[in-house]
Amino acid sequence: MAGNTGGPWGGGNNGSGGDDDGNRGGRKPGNDGPNIPEIEDLVNKGREQLRVLMGGGGGSGGNRGTDGPSGPQLTRGTLGLGALVLIALWLSASVYTVKPEERSVELLLGRYSQTGGPGLNFAPWPVVTREVVAVTTERNIDIGTSRSGMDAGLMLTGDENIVDIDFQVVWNITDPQLYLFNLSDPPQTIDAVAESAMREIVSQSDLAPILNRDRGAIAERLRDLLQSTLDSYDSGVNIIRVNFDKADPPEPVIASFRKVQDAEQERDRVQNVADAYANRVVAEARGNAAQILEQAEGYRARVVNEAEGEASRFTAVLGEYEKAPEVTRKRLYLETMEQVLGGVDIVILDEGQGGGQGVVPYLPLNDLRRNTTEGSN
Repeated sequence: MAGNTGGPWGGGNNGSGGDDDGNRGGRKPGNDGPNIPEIEDLVNKGREQLRVLMGGGGGSGGNRGTDGPSGPQLTRGTLGLGALVLIALWLSASVYTVKPEERSVELLLGRYSQTGGPGLNFAPWPVVTREVVAVTTERNIDIGTSRSGMDAGLMLTGDENIVDIDFQVVWNITDPQLYLFNLSDPPQTIDAVAESAMREIVSQSDLAPILNRDRGAIAERLRDLLQSTLDSYDSGVNIIRVNFDKADPPEPVIASFRKVQDAEQERDRVQNVADAYANRVVAEARGNAAQILEQAEGYRARVVNEAEGEASRFTAVLGEYEKAPEVTRKRLYLETMEQVLGGVDIVILDEGQGGGQGVVPYLPLNDLRRNTTEGSN
């Protein structure tokens, strides 16, 4: 009976202690499942492994008090490993890579030091910090009613009309130092300057050229004005181009405006037709007037020349007449009769015997001959 004092499971003299040892080392009575370690055993094993890693002595739970110190120990190997880790972390924070399309701005204790180029760069942290900026990337700013959803595109023209303009500013960075330190909000600054410059240009122009033919000129003028203004700010920004997308009347009056435009185009067409007719008629009248003047000038010259010739001829005849009056008088008579009778058809009938009873019917041979000659000509 003395052997069974500890209970039916073969415990020691102390029933409770024997029961604890039995449960800690093996299965519980009546449980056929696997042995499950208790939480205290898991914690103790974890402490032992941590102590081994930190350079402490290992051992079982029974020898913890005699094999070595219970806490972690710092050895030379641990310190060296820690120093290597710190150096690696410092290098990773100090060495950085800059892409070809980027530039870096290095700051020494918060003040500008230098600008880093593409490739590997070294900035000893935390004394030197850096800002990496993409300089060749094209950035866009949209301004206008339909683009930004605001009334920024509604502008007053020089002839007191309202036009709705949508445009886009494309820009990049030329100097990262100026870009980072001289402008607190570069996109907002570019937006405000572009809108102000466009309003200035539109206020100096009429509505019709803005809607029709002057968009390219306005876009180029806006780019130049915007670039000069940003350069005066030392912004480090380059305006690549300005895309002039839309210029229309405001939406509530666009239908009426188109009717007015159609009426103006019809007026211009009718005016062009009238101008063409006027130019043609005026040109014909000028041509006729020039022709009449030329004819009059020719007639005047001919009459004057004929008069001068007649006068010269009369003078010459007078001289001859004075030399031989009878001969000259007879020659003048014959020439005059030749001129008078030369173009007249004359038929002379001789009365003959019987008072002209022997005349035959007249056949107009001269008229037939004249008609034949005219027909052949």
